Amino acid sequence: MFYRNIHIRIKIIGLIIILLFILVIFKVFYIQVISYKKLNKLADYLWNRNLPIEANRGKIFDSTGKILADNKTTVSLVLVPNQIKNKEKTAKQLAKILNVSYKDMFKHVNKRTSMERVHPEGRRLDFKTADKINNLKLDGVYLLKESKRYYPNDTMLAHTIGFVGIDNQGLSGLELTYDKYLTGSYGSIKYTSDAKGNKLELNEKYEKPQDGMNINLTINYKLQQSLERELDNAVSKYNPDQALGIAMNPKTGEILAIASRPTFSPSNYKEYKIEDINRNLPVWMTYEPGSTFKIITLSTALEEKLIDLENDHFYDSGSIQVENARIKCWKHGGHGDQNYRQVVENSCNPGFVSMGQKIGKEKLFKYIRNFGFGTKTGVDLNGEANGILFNLDRVGPVELATTSFGQGVSVTPIQQITAVSAAINGGKLYKPYIVKSINEPETNSIILENNPVLVRKVISDETSKQVRYTLESVVTNGTGRNAFIDGYRVGGKTGTAQKVDNGHYMVGNYIVSFIGFMPANDPEIVVYVAIDNAKGITQYGGTVAAPIARNILNDSINILNIKKPKGASEKNYNYLDRKYATVPNVVNMDLKDAIKNLKPFKVEYTGNGKVIYQSPSSGTRIYEGETVKLMLGG
Repeated sequence: MFYRNIHIRIKIIGLIIILLFILVIFKVFYIQVISYKKLNKLADYLWNRNLPIEANRGKIFDSTGKILADNKTTVSLVLVPNQIKNKEKTAKQLAKILNVSYKDMFKHVNKRTSMERVHPEGRRLDFKTADKINNLKLDGVYLLKESKRYYPNDTMLAHTIGFVGIDNQGLSGLELTYDKYLTGSYGSIKYTSDAKGNKLELNEKYEKPQDGMNINLTINYKLQQSLERELDNAVSKYNPDQALGIAMNPKTGEILAIASRPTFSPSNYKEYKIEDINRNLPVWMTYEPGSTFKIITLSTALEEKLIDLENDHFYDSGSIQVENARIKCWKHGGHGDQNYRQVVENSCNPGFVSMGQKIGKEKLFKYIRNFGFGTKTGVDLNGEANGILFNLDRVGPVELATTSFGQGVSVTPIQQITAVSAAINGGKLYKPYIVKSINEPETNSIILENNPVLVRKVISDETSKQVRYTLESVVTNGTGRNAFIDGYRVGGKTGTAQKVDNGHYMVGNYIVSFIGFMPANDPEIVVYVAIDNAKGITQYGGTVAAPIARNILNDSINILNIKKPKGASEKNYNYLDRKYATVPNVVNMDLKDAIKNLKPFKVEYTGNGKVIYQSPSSGTRIYEGETVKLMLGG
């Protein structure tokens, strides 16, 4: 019996040993095969250290390849506390160079972490400061490459491009909207350390960072310069509350230039008020458009064949009665008898009220919405507003009347220029856009590309042609005459809109605007300018905004290579206008005959005999009263 029990015990012990041996084998198998990757990573974590290397943020270019947002290489201070042998000395020396307190720096060098980034004092250091730190040759102190955003044109296109934060993250504008494309991937320098974090003398491994994608805009750099310059001049001359401008290709919806005032420097955004840096006025600002909105009423009336521009007439007595409201014309006493082309040329409010009455509220508001008002255009810029329209059931005769000449509705500048582009380009409403493409930085291959997007057809080609013709006559004969460019076909419309404060129209405080395009027969560019509360001048769109738009359109002739058309419209001059005249050919004439032929101009001459040279040359168009220089000889 005794021996039997011993035999059983031996079997049990043997079985236990076998089971333990199997468990050991299984554990080894589990560690070596199943958990190998996990444990290897943990081991790497204990032995390996990564010093991060920041990637360059993607660049932003204009349509001609001009850099609008770039990067500067800087360095930042990184500490590996376990490698710092003399913490007190290191903290003291770094604090002195960075001009921070010893107490704060001592906290950094004593941090219980594998790596400590000195933030923000040690971020984006200039090279002079970096050299001072590098020359100390301190253990555990590293200077790592970082990329700092650089805006070579400072305030140019500031609201649109936006700015980045201390960590190169997009905070506004395109920098924010396209942050996921612009942001690259970190690289690193990998080294091996012991359990205490001390660096071992083994090979380092460098992983190259992946730069962010580049963005190409539809913006034309030279046109943007022109717009920015003109807005700066307007601010200096009129001291307005705000000013803005947009230039667009009406055939595609591409934004060629966009700017607003006040502006700011993206590199120093913290120095500005939050409302100045976050309000991109051309897409954010809403206001009553005034007479530029009359283009929509005109387009609707023509499309519905409710008026004949030449043969239908309206008599303007100076006002028109609509229910209990008397709506006045800007001209005291009115314009008298006019055909509807002259109603548009004179920007006659009562005349447009009569157009609105012919159209009716259902049709007018249908076209207004079809032109894109009341909803966002979908432009690829953040902060876009909807604008405000009357609910149709709240539109009575007075609301219909005021809407017809641009009062009582609220629109954004981007809606205005997009709608007018449709009115003049053949009736096609395009979605506006500013990003042309996103490109891979090394190969320049296209990752994403935007092309013109047709939203809808709003009016017919024939109606659009009539609108262009009528708006051209506004510039040659009417309120837009200050936008006239001799030898070129320019169309446009002025606007003078009262501002509302606490539900009441303000006195003597207007937003004056002008929207113009050229060539009027086949538009290649449309420009919208609005000036809010210009000081020291009578506030009319024709006197303030039209000359600004003219200067931009004039610049666009060379920038966009716009050819001089045959049979350009002549301006109908009034007594206030400076007149153009063509310089005749006086070469080979004697002085007396030359002066007689050059009667509209001042004449300066040198020498004796007949004219052998003249400047300007014959056929040149200059203002009457300007100087023609002659050289005599022979």
